[in-house]
Amino acid sequence: MRYLEKINKPTDIKNLSIDELNLLSSELREFLIETVSKTGGHLASNLGVIELTLALFYVFNFERDRIVWDVGHQTYIHKILTGRKHKFDSLRKYEGISGFPKPTESSYDHFVTGHSSTSISAALGMARARDLKGEKHNVIAVIGDGALTGGMAFEALNDAGSSKTNLIVILNDNEMSISQNVGSLACYLSKIRTAPAYINFRDEIEQLLKKIPALGNNLYKSAEKFKDGLKHLVVHGMIFEELGFKYFGPIDGHNIEVLTDVLKRAQTIKGPVIVHVITKKGRGYQYAEENPEIFHGIDTFEIETGERIANKKESYSKVFGEEIVKEAEKNDRLIAITAAMPDGTGLSEFASRFPNRFFDVGIAEQHAATMAAGLAKDGFKPVFAVYSTFLQRAFDQVIHDICIQKLPVLLAIDRAGIVGEDGETHQGVFDLSYLRLIPNLTILSPKDLSEFRYMLRWCFKQNNPIAIRYPRGGDSDIKFDKYDDIIYGKWERLLMGKKIAILAVGKMVQHSMKAAIKLKNNGIDVELINCRFVKPVDKIMLDSLIDKAEYIFTVEDNVLFGGFGSAVNEYLISKNYKGRVINIAFPDEFIPHGSVDILYKKYGLDSEGIYNTIIKNID
Repeated sequence: MRYLEKINKPTDIKNLSIDELNLLSSELREFLIETVSKTGGHLASNLGVIELTLALFYVFNFERDRIVWDVGHQTYIHKILTGRKHKFDSLRKYEGISGFPKPTESSYDHFVTGHSSTSISAALGMARARDLKGEKHNVIAVIGDGALTGGMAFEALNDAGSSKTNLIVILNDNEMSISQNVGSLACYLSKIRTAPAYINFRDEIEQLLKKIPALGNNLYKSAEKFKDGLKHLVVHGMIFEELGFKYFGPIDGHNIEVLTDVLKRAQTIKGPVIVHVITKKGRGYQYAEENPEIFHGIDTFEIETGERIANKKESYSKVFGEEIVKEAEKNDRLIAITAAMPDGTGLSEFASRFPNRFFDVGIAEQHAATMAAGLAKDGFKPVFAVYSTFLQRAFDQVIHDICIQKLPVLLAIDRAGIVGEDGETHQGVFDLSYLRLIPNLTILSPKDLSEFRYMLRWCFKQNNPIAIRYPRGGDSDIKFDKYDDIIYGKWERLLMGKKIAILAVGKMVQHSMKAAIKLKNNGIDVELINCRFVKPVDKIMLDSLIDKAEYIFTVEDNVLFGGFGSAVNEYLISKNYKGRVINIAFPDEFIPHGSVDILYKKYGLDSEGIYNTIIKNID
């Protein structure tokens, strides 16, 4: 690590030659593979941007210039070059460095990015702020071709292109987001990749035009028309220049010398510029190159074999994938929809078995939700599989396009509750709050994998809007011997008691069961209820508790405000309940990154925390 040892701040790389930068890139690859194999993280995307990141830091001065990385999972090299190399073994660990840009972590992280397609909008805002203040620094947005499928990116391109504001957009084109990119934009970019002759020929034409004496405006206009005609002939449409950007590319994103030359040229251009670079996800590590989807976000692994070390327990995503395939075999009206997450949501087998009934719309959750509504309107049964944190982006569509019309769309909400190491931008702790307020929507959450199977089969048969939310990963070691039939709006009593009632939702039923057993072993009479329906609440069950329970505890892996506990509070207040109600949930704050077990313990949502909260609050 001869060169990496010398890099402690961004300006350190400016003293290196191009040859030395190439050697540094090799050292960075080795460092990344070694570190991420032990911590887990986003490996393939970061291996793909090493040369690009080095070129950016070589050309620009990030003591002054601003950079916004879209999604932000590809900022590991950025972090290493900005003084966090010595902390890298704490990557994504509790109280360690984040896997995403975080301004509270470093002044070089200019904007929080964890969701897709936001970089150009944020960077344009920064560029306009710069202009309003009369400053002169560069503003750069780095966006992947996958993120460019998001509608927000097009809104920003449309505005930036007409603004004439100095802005540099780096289009990092690796032909992937998390899974393979889909849609007409991906096809368009593929055409550009296969027509590099245009780029060289365009430069030659420009040089030729500069040598022609100024013979009047007509000649100039004719030359411009000729150049535009050539552009449309060689590269179909050239959408970026039509939007008002000066376009450079496609460029080899692993050639530092070429990258630095183009970036130097780009910063001299007035108005918005797009630099289109071609990179390879997983570059330099065979297993990541061959399986970029797996190594996009990976747990700990063996470097020599690429094999994951993590325990491969049965997961909710896998069970969902199995059950939707079984249903699709019986129901030819069942449709599966995903927003660029077929592997993560467990839909890969469905996509293979029923390609005509599978739609991956790219990173476009709003479109996915409304398209599902359109399918439902014409007699199909669409299932939109989406992570909790990404469904937030389609909030209006769920209200306006699905629920107002009472359309039978099933929202299969994966990664609900704590997801762990990805941190604030990815924790699925808001869905109960933002969904519960929507009329006509039924919300369920299973206590374990077995009940999840029963619930899915029930959900597939319903004819109204339904959301079923479930966690990342699998179950704990708790086992249940009771599984009541799924009846609309009915909860399940797991333990009988009188004085104390625990009302738990989803995976929190597992933690609450352990707490309840400990309470009973200590002579405390407790009742445990599996609140499998979050909306509607089981009013008959609540009425029975009003008559006997002195204490009611609600437990959910959602934020405190507006969630399941709030629903229980509202009903008990309306009934003038005289006992005490204590809501156990995540507080009014964003939950940091760290392992799921650590975070449950920190916020009192593990079995011990639930037990302690109950003991502290009862007489």
